[in-house]
Formats: sequence, structure tokens, C-alpha cells
Amino acid sequence: MKRYLYDGTSEALFSAISWILEEEAEPEKVLLAEQGLTLFDEGFFINTNTAKAESLFQRLRLRAPDAASTIYLFMLAEQRGMESSLLSYVSLAFAHGDRVNGYLTHPAVRDIVSIAKRAGRELHRMKGLLRFEELQDGAYLAKMEPDHNIIQPLASWFRTRLRAQNWFLYDVKRCTAAQWGNGKLQFGTIDQFILPALSEDEKRVQLLWQTFFKTIALPDRKNPGLQKSNMPMKYWKYLTEKQDKAMI
Repeated sequence: MKRYLYDGTSEALFSAISWILEEEAEPEKVLLAEQGLTLFDEGFFINTNTAKAESLFQRLRLRAPDAASTIYLFMLAEQRGMESSLLSYVSLAFAHGDRVNGYLTHPAVRDIVSIAKRAGRELHRMKGLLRFEELQDGAYLAKMEPDHNIIQPLASWFRTRLRAQNWFLYDVKRCTAAQWGNGKLQFGTIDQFILPALSEDEKRVQLLWQTFFKTIALPDRKNPGLQKSNMPMKYWKYLTEKQDKAMI
């Protein structure tokens, strides 16, 4: 079985997929993998071609827009070692259009769709669970540690809803940040993060919110299982209403 290699970047991955689809009559019967650290990693190395990568996505959006969205969500999951599955999925998407997402008996389709759905669920969930805190300079900060690398679509979503404020999203796990201000959305990395001081108004609001959250809880209606299902404990670290240890 033929084995192809790429340099590990997303751009190179889709460039390699495009090349294989053009050159191989049966792309599902080849292997695609990230090149290892050794120069003698077995396989044919495919150089990155930005134009090929961009063209592939443009054609895929036209042929199968739902499949293109699935691939986008899949890439947010940062799954390693699934290049061959992605190659098969893309090949099937071009052949069958958006019907591909219904072919769940195919291992590659099942895996890609399943992982994409997990990333999509977390993205949707974080839109409601993210908590912005007002800082002393009037800007707002929201910290998170998502399982998937969702900062870009999440920031784009908040850009249309918090246009009047200056705000930051900070992914603690990946040390990446998004900043909105003066009508611009920017992304970058943070080597060392020092938590800014909260404004006095923010401290009062947080205390009031914690009190409200605790007060409205009806003991007879408590359902910890349902709460954890809708608001998993792994997200509680940055939820204002969960900072009081007595309430956890």
C-alpha cells in the first residue's frame, strides 16, 4: 500500500489530499501520515501547495457544503493520526456530495462525523457557558479550557454580539487569545499570562450573581445529574456561579 507524507500543518494536509485525489485512481487505498522526526521516514513526501489546498476547499464547499462544515469542525478537534480517514472522507464527499454524512457504516465517515459532532457540541455549549469579567480598564476577559481548539469560531460568534465592548478570549490550555477592539478581531499567542485585576463593579456583580444562584435553588428540585449533563463539571472552573466551593 502506498504511503504519503506531509509536514504536519493543516495547509500541507489539504494540499496533500488534493494531490492524492488528482494522482491516485483509488485514494482510499493509500495511506497519508505526518512525516516523523527522522529524515528516513518511509513514504513519498508531498510538498505544500497553498493554491491546491485553497482550491480543494473551494470545490468542496460547492460540491458538498455540509461535508465542508463537518471537516472544519473535525479540524478543530486537533485529532492526530487520522489523515487517511480524512482523505477517504474527502474522496467520498466529492463522489457522493452531502449524502456522505449518512454513510456511517463506513469507518472513516463514522469517525470524522463523530469527532466533528463533539467539537460542534462544545462550540455550541461554550456560547452559553463562557463568562466575561470586567477588568479595571473597562475591557472584558473570558477564560476557558475547551477540549477542542474552538477559539476562532467562538470569537467570531461573539464579535457579532458584543460589538460595543472591548473584550478578550483566552484559551488557557493552548495559550492562545482573541481580542476584539476598535472594530478588529485579532488572534495571537500568550507566552506568560498574568491575570488582570477585576473592576470593583465586577466584584459586586459576581457576588450578587453567586447569591442569586444559591438563593433560587430549590432543594426539592435539585437534579445534580441533569445539571452536570447540561453544564459538565470540567467547565465549572470558570463559571462565576461555581466559584463558591460550598455550592459545588
